[in-house]
Amino acid sequence: MERLALTFFFFSSLLISVSFSLHVPAIITFGDSIFDAGNNHFNKNCTAQADFPPYGSSFFHHPTGRFTNGRTVADFISQFIGIELQKPYLEARIAVINGSRKDYPANGINFASAGSGVLMETNKDWGVIPIQDQLQQFQALVKQSQIDKNLVQQSLFFFESGSNDIFNHFLQFDTPALAPDAYVQAMLAEVAKLIDQLHSLGARRIAVFSLGPVGCVPARALLPGAPVDRCYGKMNVMVKNYNKGLESLVQNVPTKYPGAVAVFGGVYDLVQRFRANPTRYGFSDVSSACCGDGTLRGLVQCGKEGYKICENPNAFLFWDYFHPSEHAYKLISKALWHGKDSVIRPVNLKTLSNNISLITIH
Repeated sequence: MERLALTFFFFSSLLISVSFSLHVPAIITFGDSIFDAGNNHFNKNCTAQADFPPYGSSFFHHPTGRFTNGRTVADFISQFIGIELQKPYLEARIAVINGSRKDYPANGINFASAGSGVLMETNKDWGVIPIQDQLQQFQALVKQSQIDKNLVQQSLFFFESGSNDIFNHFLQFDTPALAPDAYVQAMLAEVAKLIDQLHSLGARRIAVFSLGPVGCVPARALLPGAPVDRCYGKMNVMVKNYNKGLESLVQNVPTKYPGAVAVFGGVYDLVQRFRANPTRYGFSDVSSACCGDGTLRGLVQCGKEGYKICENPNAFLFWDYFHPSEHAYKLISKALWHGKDSVIRPVNLKTLSNNISLITIH
């Protein structure tokens, strides 16, 4: 009995439990059109827009700047937590400047900008807000005490970006300056910097989401030489390499930043499950867009001249030439919220949002 007690004491002295028990009050989001809640609408110099019908038609019943027919993953997770949907940063900023609201929202802020990437040059000519500038916007709020530092430490941080960088790699008519592997490494270097800077600004709960199978989006019909009867394999190889690197960055977080927690959401495999067994998940079409025109309805943006739209958007995996439907986002959100570690690891978003105890061995 004495030996057992000594053994217990010995192991207890090696274990430090770091507990997060506070209910998450806010979500702070960085990324591209998968998350953009309308920032580009308030950025009048930006040409990447979804602020016209029929965007938003299935849930909000009007365009919000979201690049889908309804809610995104950030919206669904907010509803699961029980907080209001986050406003785009630029909308909140205008309200604070003109005095219509005193402070920035306490339920979080969405900095995501459609068309942006992790590389500064990606779609720069569209006037998008690259991930580095999104971070600077957040940093300014923290440094100027316009967002409470305790709120920051209790918040969930969402990051998803990279699909535009990879898609654009295949748009180049000349030989790309970097080979695929080097290009992916350059992307991952930027993500590593972002995580480092987020932590330095107070982020302690970070969710990094993988890219979906970008090589399967209907917009691949725009690319010279891309197949339309199957996914673009070369593109998906790059996506998978990038996703693998993202997960490695997530795995390093507890060691590199003691007290911080990061999770990796495996969206790629999830979407491939939908494609492999569409009817099980309520889809009748997992190849073409509901809204658009041309091959796979991937040649014309939804809402632009000549577009066509399906009768039941949520029977489609893709709403438009790049983006999932609200139904797809809902399925993804549920899996990220309470899914097993085959989908999100080391814990799901529900666990991360409520009570999580990490055991760190020293």
